[in-house]
Amino acid sequence: MKAIVQDKYGSVDVLRLRDVEIPQPGDDELLIRVHAAGLDPGVWHLMTGLPYLVRLMGFGLRRPKIRIRGMDVAGTVEAAGKNVTQFKQGDSVYGTCDGSFAEYARARAERLAPKPANLSFEQAAAVPISGITALNGLRDVGGLQPEQKVLIIGAAGGVGTYAVQLAKAFGAAVTGVCSTSKAELVRDIGAEEVIDYTREDFTKGTRRFDLILDTAGRRPLSHLRRALTPQGTLVIVGGEGGDRWLGGFQRQIFAPLRALFTEQKLMGLVSKERQQDLLTLKDLIEAGKLTPVIDKTYPLSEAPQAIRYLEQGHARGKVVLTISD
Repeated sequence: MKAIVQDKYGSVDVLRLRDVEIPQPGDDELLIRVHAAGLDPGVWHLMTGLPYLVRLMGFGLRRPKIRIRGMDVAGTVEAAGKNVTQFKQGDSVYGTCDGSFAEYARARAERLAPKPANLSFEQAAAVPISGITALNGLRDVGGLQPEQKVLIIGAAGGVGTYAVQLAKAFGAAVTGVCSTSKAELVRDIGAEEVIDYTREDFTKGTRRFDLILDTAGRRPLSHLRRALTPQGTLVIVGGEGGDRWLGGFQRQIFAPLRALFTEQKLMGLVSKERQQDLLTLKDLIEAGKLTPVIDKTYPLSEAPQAIRYLEQGHARGKVVLTISD
């Protein structure tokens, strides 16, 4: 089968399209024929091995432990291990796995769910990691309640587009932060108000929010706190920028320490991919309350170009690889 493989850390130049053996599923696993695979910033971090914290988290100190990139997946079940009872050959599924940038991938059953019936495989592949991250950040960590005022920073990005729609579905008053060119998109997906960060500094403290979900990863905690209500909650998603050791993740690390000295809740998000969350997203999608926003699609052979485009930070919503019909 064809797969995007890397044997060392580096830029997109380390990626190669190669022929490799089709993986064999274990007793609790499925073999998926991959139709589409989504991209997220984690793909870049695992490709480059940056910040070095990523390597210390068990992904390989000197070279990647997992040679095939990609986690978001949508496809059909080709074979099932002997302990798998909820899926059968031919089922359409979506979820996460290790090595989705390939024609076939092996996945644990608990990391998959039936594909939403009203989505194509490309749309479904855009959902899992970003959708679950937004759901975990708002509902589980942020404790979102109806009628709260919610600010989504990076509202036009992969996680942000889901967060805007989810917050609206949960009954919140949603304000999105993005650049001028993306304001119309953010309004279209449900934000009641849009702040153009190129024209307005929302951290001056002139308005306050009950919950802030920050997916952009650069503003200091002290600035963000000014936009929170006295007992508001800040949830930090991901970590871009920063140094080569901690990158932007230093805000996630230090936020709980700062929270010890204030009534505001300052929290970093460590999202986990769970089947129940995929089922929740499936229900919302099929009910018409959540729709993937896809900027561009690329064929598998152009995975390096897709990652380079994502790295530039201009994507509106998600970038997806199409792999097989």
